Amino acid sequence: MAPAYRWSTIGTDDVDAWAQLTNHLAEVDGTEEFFSAQDLTEELTDGYTDPARDTVAVWDGETMVAAGRSWVKLTLDREGQAGSNLSGGVHAEHRGRGLGTALMEKLETRAAERLEQLHPGAPSYFGVGGALAGSVTEAFHASRGYAVVRWFNLMGRPTGTVAEADRALAAVSLPEGVTLRAPSAEDEERTFTAHRLAFADHWGSAPPERGLWAAGWGQSSNRHQASSLAVDAEGTVLAYCLCGQWVDRELYVNLLGTVPAGRGRGLGSAVLLHTIRAAARSGEYDVIELDVDSESPTGATRLYERLGFTGRHTQSAMRLRRG
Repeated sequence: MAPAYRWSTIGTDDVDAWAQLTNHLAEVDGTEEFFSAQDLTEELTDGYTDPARDTVAVWDGETMVAAGRSWVKLTLDREGQAGSNLSGGVHAEHRGRGLGTALMEKLETRAAERLEQLHPGAPSYFGVGGALAGSVTEAFHASRGYAVVRWFNLMGRPTGTVAEADRALAAVSLPEGVTLRAPSAEDEERTFTAHRLAFADHWGSAPPERGLWAAGWGQSSNRHQASSLAVDAEGTVLAYCLCGQWVDRELYVNLLGTVPAGRGRGLGSAVLLHTIRAAARSGEYDVIELDVDSESPTGATRLYERLGFTGRHTQSAMRLRRG
């Protein structure tokens, strides 16, 4: 007999159960997208998520067996589209019972409501990400009309030794007046400005919202001591490599970018090599990973390959257009 499921929203008292489910999905679906209860608490309390409306949970007794979150971008992307991100999943032992379909219907309904509130009349889409090529997750979304619009490659490399990292960074020739260093609290605004410029020409990019950026800058998963900035003599950020950690001994590059005026000067390589050296010197990491758009306009994949990164797996970005 199928269990009698209970539906609810997700509150801060539920984050332990939510983390258990999220990390189960990361393992069984092979996405490696692990989150702690603290990480998920910060998502719920970021000031832009309304847990009572933007989240859904399904329970079998005291066990959360399905969950999802709906989030709408606050600004239009460079194509003038309004975007939403729908995330979540169903525990492997509870699949095939209609929970995934019911969950997506609730998330889509909420996303449609917010899209109309924030961007009335704009063309819009529902977006989902993280499905491995050929996976059951990808097939499920395809059955609901979603189509793959982009591929993202997870790449990684060993941290290596301090001596290796020192030699690689010593070989970098920086433009006159440019220095490399870890970010401080005073760099938040300047790095925000750089990020707006660096990603303005990237696929699907929408201008970041100031408040969301500030909330993200202070998250406990960030590892600013292993992150890097390239700044000019006036302190302007020309390139940045911002890192976080979700898995023991693994450093993840959340964002890496170079402002258009700084491209072609080796600054992307420089900040990444500076981060690799910081990670090696810390002794806290064995691996560094990052995701890259397979069609990056800056040729980022080739840059990472030159620095020793190799492919781990490929995930799709899928969309269902609404008009």
